[in-house]
Amino acid sequence: MANTGYSTMRRVLRREIAGTIGLLTDEHDFRAMRRYRTFTFDNHKAYLREVEALLKSLAAQGNHTTVALFDPEEYAEFCTAADLDPDAPSSRTRFTAELATTGPTVPYDGQPLAELVPDLVDEAVRQATWEYAATLLARIGACASCGEDIGRAAFARASNLLVRIIDTAPPGNRHLVCSVTTPAETLVAVLHADDDSEGATELDEAEALEFTTVLALGLASQSPGGLVMRTTAPDTTDRIYGWRLRGNGVEPLTAGEVFDAYCTDAESGDLIAPESDVDYSTPPDLVGEEPTTGHAH
Repeated sequence: MANTGYSTMRRVLRREIAGTIGLLTDEHDFRAMRRYRTFTFDNHKAYLREVEALLKSLAAQGNHTTVALFDPEEYAEFCTAADLDPDAPSSRTRFTAELATTGPTVPYDGQPLAELVPDLVDEAVRQATWEYAATLLARIGACASCGEDIGRAAFARASNLLVRIIDTAPPGNRHLVCSVTTPAETLVAVLHADDDSEGATELDEAEALEFTTVLALGLASQSPGGLVMRTTAPDTTDRIYGWRLRGNGVEPLTAGEVFDAYCTDAESGDLIAPESDVDYSTPPDLVGEEPTTGHAH
């Protein structure tokens, strides 16, 4: 009787343990792991099927599982730094535990792996974009004339600017895209700002942090860039409008410039047919907009 009670308690406790699975999302990373003798899978598709079956099994038992992006290069560096044998299952377990707190993860809610993998890759790109933008922002340093930290001041300004843009937008769901061109690459951040049932704006904190950081980098470095927003609400036409980064602030795009931006393929330059029932327009004036001049640096 006592043994049965302990067994039941263990099962209950097991259901309350959150777990993380490190996933090799593409064939290239999978092949890189095959160098290790203890990694026994030899077919990526079969490996993905087994992972999906395991996720379903854990979910059926009531376990909460997150899926992390397993990068073989980062794993090798982790093992070297921690003096671990990379060809040991326990080392992969320790690395996956580290990913649970520091790496990109997506919760498993019963969705097919074919849906989960793109979400996981998107999350990895989002995190890498934020880390890169934050690093560049921190490297700008202080203003030569006043000593103010330029990156920190730009982040505060970008936060204020984002609040004004959202507050000025009509009610509904807003989809914002910010792009900033750096010497190495163009950084793109996306933010969804949706109204809840009571009309309050809901923001994903991680998205908002990345978006604000990329926008701040554009303002602080005075790099070429822009910000576009699409608003959607029931029984109304979608509206699309935007701004270009100019100096230490933003400048509204004309309706024609917004149309051209949306209806031109970014890579080929070819025209794209405009969407029906979409209003390409000039944005409303931003509430409390500040001057676009800033530090000369």
